[in-house]
Amino acid sequence: MTGRPIADGTAEHGPLRPIELAFGAVLGGATVGLVTVGTVIPFAAALNLVAAVPMGLIAQRYRLRALVTAAVAATVVTFVATGLPTTMGLMATATIAGIIGTTKRRGGGVASVLGLSTVAGLVWAGFAVGVLQLFSAGRNLLFDTLRNTARGIQDLAARQQQLEPLGRAAADLTDAALRWWWALVGGGVASGMVATAIFSWFVLGSVLDRLAWLPGSDRLDAPPDDRPIAPLPVTLRGAAFRYPGTTRDALRDIDLTVEVGEFVAVVGHNGSGKSTLTRLLAGLPPTSGTVERPGSAGLGHLGGTALVLQRPESQTLGVLVADDVVWGLPTELAAEVDVAGLLGEVGLDGMGDKETATLSGGQQQRLAVAAALARKPALLIADEATSMIDPVGRRELVELLAALPNRHAMAVVLVTHHEADAAAAGRVVHLAQGRAVDRLAAWPRPVRDVRRRPMGEPLLELRDVKYTYNRGTPWEAAALHSVDLSVRRGEALLIVGGNGSGKSTLAWIMAGLIEPSSGRCELAGKAVTKQIGGVELAFQHSRLQLQKQTVGAEIADWGGRATGSGAVGRALDAVGLDRSIAARSIEELSGGQAKRVVLAAIVASHPQVVVLDEPLAGLDPEGRADIVELLARLRDSGLTLIVISHDVEDMSAVCDRTVHLRAGRIPATDAVTDAVVVANDAAHEHDSRPAAPLRQQGDAAWRLERGGRS
Repeated sequence: MTGRPIADGTAEHGPLRPIELAFGAVLGGATVGLVTVGTVIPFAAALNLVAAVPMGLIAQRYRLRALVTAAVAATVVTFVATGLPTTMGLMATATIAGIIGTTKRRGGGVASVLGLSTVAGLVWAGFAVGVLQLFSAGRNLLFDTLRNTARGIQDLAARQQQLEPLGRAAADLTDAALRWWWALVGGGVASGMVATAIFSWFVLGSVLDRLAWLPGSDRLDAPPDDRPIAPLPVTLRGAAFRYPGTTRDALRDIDLTVEVGEFVAVVGHNGSGKSTLTRLLAGLPPTSGTVERPGSAGLGHLGGTALVLQRPESQTLGVLVADDVVWGLPTELAAEVDVAGLLGEVGLDGMGDKETATLSGGQQQRLAVAAALARKPALLIADEATSMIDPVGRRELVELLAALPNRHAMAVVLVTHHEADAAAAGRVVHLAQGRAVDRLAAWPRPVRDVRRRPMGEPLLELRDVKYTYNRGTPWEAAALHSVDLSVRRGEALLIVGGNGSGKSTLAWIMAGLIEPSSGRCELAGKAVTKQIGGVELAFQHSRLQLQKQTVGAEIADWGGRATGSGAVGRALDAVGLDRSIAARSIEELSGGQAKRVVLAAIVASHPQVVVLDEPLAGLDPEGRADIVELLARLRDSGLTLIVISHDVEDMSAVCDRTVHLRAGRIPATDAVTDAVVVANDAAHEHDSRPAAPLRQQGDAAWRLERGGRS
């Protein structure tokens, strides 16, 4: 990786950085889609105006080379897919977007736009005239058609004496225009480019200003290091790091050495500096102290440093497993990789021809390790790679990582907040508040929270629900088989199952986002697909649900037009967040805060049922205990909760019942609990426990019982 961030408008040199390639690929693809749809579908022509926004973002944030690369790639794809007219439209869109974005990045104004658009207009005018000059046969055919049309008009006008002068004038004007066609075509193209650029400065420019908050930096970006790739041994001496725009160090006074053949675990709470430490190991220079290694870190390069991250699906690029292992390698190097051997080593033997989309979370993480090993890394860093997979998959992945230094000349660093994951490591580094400590304080565990409110009648019913992906195609895959389930009003239900058991598919059906292939899913006796919003779904990755710029705007959007600042504040109170966070950018939230904001938004939307997909994923024990406590408060407010989670031990503290999903099926004994038994148990439990504390006006449960109103 070379170059430095270009936020200040300073020119860069060298190859495109990973963030530039990624940003260009995504936004270039979006431009292709918008221009194609806007050209092919007559009523969608307005999309051609919107298409300038993605290219404008590239030009505003990165150097000209990134824009040109994205534009060329998009042009080739568009030409192959739709032909020349759409391609010309995309090229014009990229030109305008480049002018506006570049001007914004360099702090220019209308004068800069005028100058750049004039130059671009002259280039485009020369191109248009050159094309017409080159294809002279086609040009002459077009001109003959225009002349014949003008003469036909002249002949028709000659039949009426008073119109004869107009007909003659039209013919003379056409002849003159065709004699000076190069001036008219060139002048029209140039003036059109200038006029469009000036208009876009005010329209597109304002859109880019509003999107300035979107993240566009790469936290792994490092200055150029021209030394040969040799990441090990790596030694940190008094290393510290402070992110731009912050007032405190994320990491400080770190002394650490990693040698070839070691398996090192780094353990700490969320926000303790674990991921920052991995960035220093991967080549990011510290803001103070030193990081010493014999050569460059070589992140992503053959024989350098490889990263396996938290979300396995974000690292999967190939359609087939075998393709993904060698994705991005030069052809000659890819041919040398023993794909079958690597897949066997990571426990995916014989799966090379499987589609990556069919893999479970644990299998996807194993595939990410195989892809990393294809680069023959000297240093493999697994940053929270175990946090999103089930306990069995987590244990197997840790065993795989622990064995790698014994098989290869490499070191493995595992970053985790699970102490159990660190048991296999030869050495454990504990981090707390950015510093290395001897041991971490005792971590809180969720405790059983006594139910304070009895359950009601059955509310959500699933009967003989089946779901098949890609039904009727060669890729057909059954996910759910005859699922029967009954959930009572106010119940907290836990659904458990391994990766690939169908849990997420079931969550989407219960939320009404997809319809069962057969069977029925009803909320209060009516199809849930006809009551979108009656069942809300909290995604496993909370950040994917947060679309607005600020926390307050997000919650207000979920709550609808009538949601004012007071309702936003009450929703934040309900989930234990300070009201001041309403003004904070979504990008500044921690993982735990993002989960709470999603729950606050759900509270503001007043659903009858909330389905939570892996609400504890990626959180440290303290964050997990906080979320479990919050869910207990929501349950006691009367909200019906359906929790889909691997974390049986923690979630059992708040859930009334557990059902097991195995290969898309729920055993009959788990599915429907007898109403009389449940009611009797609830009454007995309610009578035998200490009386619940009275609701205090203004506390979270008191507010939630009133639909979030004080």
